Amino acid sequence: MNREEILSRSRKENKEQDLYKIEVQVQAGNIGSQTATLLATFFFVTEALIGKGFDFGLYAIILSVFAASFIFKAIRLKYRKEIILATVFTLATLILSTAHIITLTKDLVW
Repeated sequence: MNREEILSRSRKENKEQDLYKIEVQVQAGNIGSQTATLLATFFFVTEALIGKGFDFGLYAIILSVFAASFIFKAIRLKYRKEIILATVFTLATLILSTAHIITLTKDLVW
């Protein structure tokens, strides 16, 4: 099997997608997620230090990104690790979302 045959088969398997482009998109998504996490951490700590309390909504949003990612991987790959992480991040997102809503509504008079 020569080089051209191998490349031809690889292209058919990958439906003519450029593997380098796919890898760049994956890395860009990872860098974006990491940047959002760092920014949310900065805001969370800043609010806590200046006495504005804790904005649980920031981390609910960040964790929802990871939850969605692990849910997608768990469905596609069906690995035990991915399923466990999807469950953990989803529960953490729900807990922080609930804490955020409770914090927002505690001063409301019903």
